Amino acid sequence: MNSLTLDRLKEIVSGNAAALRRVVELQPAGGPGAKVFPPTYEGGKYATEKRRIKGETVDCVLLDSVQSQANRMELALQEAVEEKRISLPVITVDFSGTEASFIGRVTSLEAPHRIADAILRDSEWNDGTGTKLPFRKTPAGAALDAASLQNATALFEYCPTALVFGMWDSTGARGGLGVKFPRAIVSEIIGIGAVPGQRTGGRLDPLQIALKAGPVYETEDGDWTLDQARAKREKDKSGNEKLVLYGNKGRPSEINHGNVTPSLVVQKDKNGNPLDKSGAPTKRADEWIPIGGFTIDRAEQITVISLPTLRRLRFPVNGNNDADAAARVALTALALCAATLSGEKGYNLRSQCDLYIPSGVPEWEILGRNETFVLSADDAVKLFNQAVEDAKNAGLPWNSAGMKLTPRADLVEMVLRSRAVGVEEQDEEEA
Repeated sequence: MNSLTLDRLKEIVSGNAAALRRVVELQPAGGPGAKVFPPTYEGGKYATEKRRIKGETVDCVLLDSVQSQANRMELALQEAVEEKRISLPVITVDFSGTEASFIGRVTSLEAPHRIADAILRDSEWNDGTGTKLPFRKTPAGAALDAASLQNATALFEYCPTALVFGMWDSTGARGGLGVKFPRAIVSEIIGIGAVPGQRTGGRLDPLQIALKAGPVYETEDGDWTLDQARAKREKDKSGNEKLVLYGNKGRPSEINHGNVTPSLVVQKDKNGNPLDKSGAPTKRADEWIPIGGFTIDRAEQITVISLPTLRRLRFPVNGNNDADAAARVALTALALCAATLSGEKGYNLRSQCDLYIPSGVPEWEILGRNETFVLSADDAVKLFNQAVEDAKNAGLPWNSAGMKLTPRADLVEMVLRSRAVGVEEQDEEEA
């Protein structure tokens, strides 16, 4: 099988190839006929659609979205950095020395908007003299203000992954007018030949606690009790003192005791009413839409690296664009590395959605050249490291040491307040 060398990659990127594409056929780990559970969206809905595949209209379901796939690839890169397999500029916000230390750290590979994320924007950098600068006033933050398709050099230095996975600086001073970089790599996993199934929900309590065992009261410290003398008290609208029931109605189920009658799990609106296919509430059980996963003929992961997207980027160094080619090759190698490392981790998408490659070694196609190549994780790492060295030799900056930030005091306070009111908001939603 053909392998991919740095020289060959340079030829591909500088030529007229349209894209690099990898299609991986997958099967449920449970075998043919085993159900897979896609992600659910508001109301318990699945993302289903009909697609044209090999000339036929086929029922499909989305198993992993473009955004989710990007996150998985970025986390694979994060692990590779931590394992010292690759050298990659990463910006880290460290919460460990604050009252919100339970957060740990958030990096530019984990933040939803990458280098343009509000978490980074609301953090500070110690310049070495004891002065703390807001992130947007640092060299890395200032790079966002100056960045464009015609000059992406500073982003290449501080956050090259933003140029691969896409970025929109919507959190900065320019708001919606902030710089945008489209995704250069797009990947998704779909289930093909999808047939919906059903799932039941219920619980058998070994203690057989009955509804009439209540009412359950809340205590002053937030615990529960059956003893009215220990119950929390408050005034009603008339000013009369009353005992505070635990949860909504003081039922044993509010404290997770008692049986739950088995029932079909179906799509519901915010008020808990079952929905029909039009999205309208209905009491007719034959119109309810089950949330029970799918059986599929197969799954496919489709990954595309757009070479024209990368060719549009310019990387001036000292007033000339001699380093453009080296930067584009490094970014293409970064995209290949991210996709390959993510695949190395396997396809455990979520509970009851484990997929595997039944046979063969996935190949990359060079669209427009009728050529293919294979790339193992180790080879992808080696190729990427070589491409980075080549880019540095071309004069391109590469901040492999990364950048460490600390969260602003008011960001920490917002986290703490959110944690404090989180339980209250959840109780209100459930009520």
